[in-house]
Order: sequence, then structure tokens, then C-alpha cells
Amino acid sequence: MDIVFFRDYCLKKAGVTEDTPFGPDTLVFKVGGKLFALIDIEQFKSVNLKCNPERAVELREQFTGIIPGYHMNKKHWNTVSFNGSVPDPLILELVDHSYDLVFQSLPKRLQNEIKG
Repeated sequence: MDIVFFRDYCLKKAGVTEDTPFGPDTLVFKVGGKLFALIDIEQFKSVNLKCNPERAVELREQFTGIIPGYHMNKKHWNTVSFNGSVPDPLILELVDHSYDLVFQSLPKRLQNEIKG
């Protein structure tokens, strides 16, 4: 997986915007103004994704490339490596999971606006 594919995958989701609020090297994907994924643009070594706390622990136990979220709330965020230790289909599934968790936390009015 490369950064172009990853970026396109995220941007195809309903209501997604991208921004660099933490500086020019960190690309952030948001839905409804809330963060669901962030990556280092230059290195593209990993992505931080929101995750259900129980699932986060299970994933960390199963995959060496999934660790508690770097600079994030370790209970709700994982850092997922792009080094091949985590299969690409699983990474995309975890992007979907992160997006869904954040989307479901939005007010119903905003969810309806995003759904169109």
C-alpha cells in the first residue's frame, strides 16, 4: 500500500476532509470535524486509527505491527504499521472501523447531513 492509495481510500468515504493541523508532515483525515486517521506524509510508516478498546487490545496481542497509539489516548487508538506485518486488507478494515466509530459519535443531525 502506498500513500496515494491510502489517501484516496480515506477521501472516498462520506464527509471526509483532510488537513495538516499538526504541521506540514502530518496528514489528518476527519469526518464531521473529528479525527479518525493520521499519517506522516514523508515517511508513511504507520497510521493512527481509533479502535474499540477491547478490539484494540486483541489486535495488539495478534500483530507486532499494531501498538498503542503514538501520542494518542492508548485505550482508544492504535498505531498500525505499514511494514508488512499487518495485512493491507486488515489495515483498510481498521480504517473503516475508525471512521465508523467517529461517524457514530457525531450528532444525528450531522450524520444525516453527511449521508446526504
